[in-house]
Amino acid sequence: MTYQQKVRVTALLFLLPTIIGLLLFRLVPIGWAFALSFYEWQIFDKAEFVGLANYAHIIQSPLAQKILWQSVLYTLLYVPGALVLALVLAVVLNQSFRYSGFFRTAFFVPYITATVAITLAWRWMFSTRFGVINNALDFFGVDGPAWLADPFWALPAVALVSIWKDVGFYMLLLLAGLQTIDPTLYEAARVDGARPVRRFFRITIPLLSRSLFFVLIIALIRSSQTFEITYALTSGGPNRASTTLAFFIYENAFIDFNMGYASALSYILCVALGLLTLVNFYFRKRWVHE
Repeated sequence: MTYQQKVRVTALLFLLPTIIGLLLFRLVPIGWAFALSFYEWQIFDKAEFVGLANYAHIIQSPLAQKILWQSVLYTLLYVPGALVLALVLAVVLNQSFRYSGFFRTAFFVPYITATVAITLAWRWMFSTRFGVINNALDFFGVDGPAWLADPFWALPAVALVSIWKDVGFYMLLLLAGLQTIDPTLYEAARVDGARPVRRFFRITIPLLSRSLFFVLIIALIRSSQTFEITYALTSGGPNRASTTLAFFIYENAFIDFNMGYASALSYILCVALGLLTLVNFYFRKRWVHE
């Protein structure tokens, strides 16, 4: 065996555990779930081939349509909200001032804090009678809603908590991008008389576009995976008003044990997310500064 062959074999041996893990715990379940989406299977019963019936049921079911729309609405609340807030925080904390490091850490801490602990705190804050939010609104003469019991406010409340938890992570990604921008560009623009707003849109946004694109993709993926906060905050209620597709998949798979239908829902989510990502990559050439 030659030296190059020995190197290749050694490299393969090091990669083998990862390859086996990827195959057994990623690729095989993905393929099995796709095959299962064409069956009706209640775990304890015999699987029955039903073809496209599960997908047809998703299209025809009023409940599934409602939850698909709520998933879209949640994405429209979460993604722009998290992106804009993260950008504002990153721009502010990119300035050199006292305690800037403390505030960066403070905004990042929720991202690494246990979701259940965060949710318990927010449940208390959303409380109708004793919550901080409604007491603050009452101070200004505004009657706060029953945030988690009102079908209109339940989904925005879940989105708000999700944004609060994740925005620190997005902020750090954008902050890293901001620190790669050459400060002399701002100095030159300032000398030419460009105001802060013009410098922001003419320098910061174009040169930060790659980081913004990356954060956008990550936020879209995160918006499709919302489960823990929904489960701990509202359990999908009231009357499924805060149920999104990921939580609906969990209900069908692990509560109703309807694995075939849950697999079909999973692939609907996978295809939708894939199409969104492809659309973003298509438009990337137009607005991302290379």
